[in-house]
Amino acid sequence: MAEVYLLSQGNTYFPPAELASDEGLLAVGGDLSVERLINAYACGIFPWYSENEPLMWWSPNPRMVLFPGDFKPSKSLRRLVDSGQFEVRFDTAFEQVIQACGKATRKDQDGTWLTKELTEAFISLHKLGLAHSVETYQENTLVGGLYGLSLGRVFFGESMFYLRANASKAAFYHLVKYLQLHQFDLIDAQQDTNHLRSLGGVTIDRADFLQRLNESVTRETLIGKWMSPFQKEAVILHKIV
Repeated sequence: MAEVYLLSQGNTYFPPAELASDEGLLAVGGDLSVERLINAYACGIFPWYSENEPLMWWSPNPRMVLFPGDFKPSKSLRRLVDSGQFEVRFDTAFEQVIQACGKATRKDQDGTWLTKELTEAFISLHKLGLAHSVETYQENTLVGGLYGLSLGRVFFGESMFYLRANASKAAFYHLVKYLQLHQFDLIDAQQDTNHLRSLGGVTIDRADFLQRLNESVTRETLIGKWMSPFQKEAVILHKIV
């Protein structure tokens, strides 16, 4: 059985992700400071816990990812996008998206893992130009979307929601097209889902994931407001780690 490490306050240290169990639990404790979160994701570790539980940090094995170049949208998804029934925007309603994700009901899940503290932490990352949302609208009303964190050329997908059928699928389609445009290496989906598999997602060994991640996060990060591919790009390139 793998050990679970207790993190202290005041520093951003994590034990190596390779020490986590296959299920993924690596450590408990610490905090949700911007610095710690950036360090965690850059090391292949993410927070996942519920209200009234200790802060828990995970790195599962295997890991579900999607390589943008291997994206395989179905014919129905292509028709959905081509129909124009959804208007897609980037980074115009991050707080509304993350709050809606927190309220969305999930199969076999009571409550939400998107606690108030974690929500506020990601809003802070968004204000720094590191966390991003993709939103779908109908008649100027937000009906779906997703959000995640970008470091180097990796997008860490966190959650999505929809109020109208297929709204989050349209958002994901446009996200992948954006990441292809900017030559991203991979999308980290964390958990295995049949839906992502149908779009080209695969599970890879944690060691393989960490090696790819280590190489990709050293590339320049697209910081700032992301823009729809149909608009002029206005992102800033920086190295984060």
